[in-house]
Amino acid sequence: METSTGAAGRSESTPVVAADAPDTAGGSTGAGEGAGATAVPAVRPAAPPASLSPSRAGDFMQCPLLYRFRVIDRLPEKPSEAATRGTLVHAVLERLFDVPAAERTAPRARELVPGQWDRLRESRPEVRELFAEDPEGERLARWLAEAEQLVERWFTLEDPSRLEPAERELFVEAELDSGLRLRGIIDRVDVAPTGEVRIVDYKTGKAPRPEYAEGALFQMKFYALVVWRLKRVIPRRLQLVYLGSGDVLTYDPDRADLERVERKLLALWEAIREATETGDWRPRPTKLCGWCDHQAHCPEFGGTPPPYPLPVRAAGSAPV
Repeated sequence: METSTGAAGRSESTPVVAADAPDTAGGSTGAGEGAGATAVPAVRPAAPPASLSPSRAGDFMQCPLLYRFRVIDRLPEKPSEAATRGTLVHAVLERLFDVPAAERTAPRARELVPGQWDRLRESRPEVRELFAEDPEGERLARWLAEAEQLVERWFTLEDPSRLEPAERELFVEAELDSGLRLRGIIDRVDVAPTGEVRIVDYKTGKAPRPEYAEGALFQMKFYALVVWRLKRVIPRRLQLVYLGSGDVLTYDPDRADLERVERKLLALWEAIREATETGDWRPRPTKLCGWCDHQAHCPEFGGTPPPYPLPVRAAGSAPV
């Protein structure tokens, strides 16, 4: 499904929606979405989770306490070079489709990097902290060069001159029969002339080993489930484009796949609801703890979580 047809993506003036869309009523969460360097965000009252995104589902499966810190407590997190570079590369790949097909070349894409970096610094002032101790700009120059290399590698994996995405950075949201609300943002949606739908996600890291491929596909199956519930169409193909290693991982889902994902998400949501009501959020130590911003609050590292901001019921008692 090399070519696709459809309306162009959102316009230049459309506000960017963060990939980690809010999972709580009126609140925002997500790694890399911390407070800006020049402004203090308004404090919102704590509220129980109201929806689930792939990122937050992944958080809970990785470590329930991490989910609590991000969704319930909304603890700030410092921006990282890797995550910010991913945001920058995504912006470049999205904006490249604003130009005519014949002009979608690697040199043109590289030219977009500085401008998109300026836009990112303007919209998210906290990322300026990344290079605050780089007065000569050497580290920033290397970082931008790495972003350009990732952008250029994309052209060895796909040919944007032959693509006309139906959607870019598409926010999707669907409510299941159970009442669970699922939401997320899809990097790209291609629609073939025959009507077949392909969901594409860009990854700036390396492709996982085969034994970990199922975990990598979880996010894509989540999106496919939302599209199916919204449009009553099962996407023909799910495609992960790994710019870090130059690999493309594809999967063709069927109805049974998506029904299994739905059952998994319902079970996950029940576990989240139970933890929300009891305040019992257990840490789950793994090797990923070394990259966590919240060790100072984690009992596994001698820390103490903030006071739980929601009412609780005794574990094992019936919900009111």
